[in-house]
This record gives sequence, C-alpha cells and structure tokens, in this order.
Amino acid sequence: MQNNLLGGFRLNNRVAIITGTTKGIGESLAEALAEAGAAVVALDRSDNTHMADFCAALGTPFRRIQIDLEKASKNDIEKAVDCTIKEFSHIDILVNNAGISRRGDVPEFSENDWLDVLKVNLTAPFHLSQAVARSFIPRRTGKIINIASMLSFQGGIRVPSYASSKHGIVGLTRSFAVALGAYGINVNAIAPGFMATDLTLPLQQNPERNDSIIKRIPLGRWGNGNDLKGALIFLASSMSDYINGAVIPVDGGWLAS
Repeated sequence: MQNNLLGGFRLNNRVAIITGTTKGIGESLAEALAEAGAAVVALDRSDNTHMADFCAALGTPFRRIQIDLEKASKNDIEKAVDCTIKEFSHIDILVNNAGISRRGDVPEFSENDWLDVLKVNLTAPFHLSQAVARSFIPRRTGKIINIASMLSFQGGIRVPSYASSKHGIVGLTRSFAVALGAYGINVNAIAPGFMATDLTLPLQQNPERNDSIIKRIPLGRWGNGNDLKGALIFLASSMSDYINGAVIPVDGGWLAS
C-alpha cells in the first residue's frame, strides 16, 4: 500500500513544459520534474546547460526551446507548444514560472515597466495555458500550475506591476479551473513566500527590510527553490486530481503571522 501511495507522485512518461528555468526557483522546479521522472521542455530566453546535464544524468528527456516571453507573440508561444507536441506526441503538465519585476515609485512608474512585467508575468501564462488547454481537452486530462506570489495577497512596496500581475495570476488560475474542470484538467497555483533569488536581492541586501522580513516569518528564514519542489510534484501528479482552483502558499508561515 505504501509503495502504491508513493508511486502516485511519480511523473514517469509525462511531458512537462516549464518557463524560466535558467536560474532561481525555476531551475529548482525543473529539477523536481526531472527527478520525478517527467520529460522536461524548458522555454527560456537563454541557454541552460545545467538542466541539460542534470536530465542527462537522470536519464530523463530534456528539450530547450528558446523564446523570450517579453518579446514573444501569441503565435510564437503557440509554435513552442506545437513543437513540443510534435516531438513528444503530447503534453501533460504546464508550469508557468517565468517572471520579471521592475521597481519604482508609483507616481513616476513608467508605462513600459508596467507593460513589460504584465506581458511576461500574466499575458504569456494566459497564451500558454490557452494553447496547452487545447491539447488537454481531447485527452480529458492535464495539469496547469501557475507560480503566484505573496504579492498575490498584498500590495508590495515599489512593485505595482509585479503585484498586479501576481494578483492577476490568481484570477487566471481560478477562471481556467472553472472553465476546464469539466474536462478533467486541474489548474492550481503555488504562492512562494520570500525566496532567496536574484529577483529579491534588493530586499536581501537592505538590512532593515531583510531583518523585518525574517522576523515576520515563523520559520525564521528565507525560502529557496528546494522548498517548492514538494508542492509542485503534488500538484503535477495524480495525487492532486481533486484539487482545482487552489492557491497554495509555501511561505514559512508568513501569511499566518
């Protein structure tokens, strides 16, 4: 019984598309998919030799499709999905992870900084989810996992476009969950807490902000990519087949404090 239970978390023979894997939490999430047995298709704007080597060592298939989501059109995104289906015959999992942020005071925040962040963080996940859903519906199965944020619940400081995009990701998750649930498709989100990545370096390097953040986290530390692996594999596996439209915080207790 125990082996059957644990086997439910395996992703053998499944194909996963994930965006933004060259560093940060995306790299850890891609590793988790490969460790669970999935073929990994990474949509990135730059090369990722680490993931290629990592998957080769595990004996799991890896494919990188170069695409810059800040510049990509809807057609470019659909071509990436079609390329994946052509090579692997199907897709089982989509992880919308790629994200960018721009900082600035609200009164002077530029339109470009607003639009660039929304395009990567919200519009690209929308187009990817649409394209992948079209392949999921005839098979009546599939998992879409969006990466939200603590700023899906809060306003943040000097990041209006990022906070808005992450609030939008929650809306995207819930609307797609409602629309696609009848086809056996699960759409959920993970909301990471404060993660020690390049994106949060300005906070980590600000002694006052860093101290205030750690003091509020009951576990007393910043998170890292490995802290997200369990939630991802759970949502990508058959063990979460009755979970739909959920936003799961992985935050060390931040929201509870």
